[in-house]
Amino acid sequence: MTNLPTTPIHLGQASALPASPQDAVLDYVPNPRPGRPYLVRFTAPEFTSLCPVTGQPDFAHLVIDYAPGDTIVESKSLKLFLGAFRNHAGFHEDCTVGIGERLFAEMRPIWLRIGGYWYPRGGIPIDVFWQSGEPPMGMWLPPQDVPGYRGRG
Repeated sequence: MTNLPTTPIHLGQASALPASPQDAVLDYVPNPRPGRPYLVRFTAPEFTSLCPVTGQPDFAHLVIDYAPGDTIVESKSLKLFLGAFRNHAGFHEDCTVGIGERLFAEMRPIWLRIGGYWYPRGGIPIDVFWQSGEPPMGMWLPPQDVPGYRGRG
């Protein structure tokens, strides 16, 4: 992890929402249970970004699952990172996959997956999924259990 802070800069501190996802600094702390494959899940049911064409807000329910390596992501810094997308114009695919790739590149978990369950744009819900590879053998992997969009049905 090059150029990453060695001590958390957000934990226990007042932190402003970053102006953009690129400006956001994610904090990572040592894994308290190294050497064991276990699953960590973050759920962001009110994720927002902007449509790059219309500038209108887009909404998603994100589910991030990962098996930690040497570090875990500090939750406050993750919340600030995700909040920085509120003024970010990006397609659903770019936002979802970009979040997964950044976390995987910086944190270096054993395994990571992200599910982006986007609410309809133009009448079509778009769900985007990315994972870093096969999950660790023998690790319990619960379903993400986000129901598909049903509209009025």
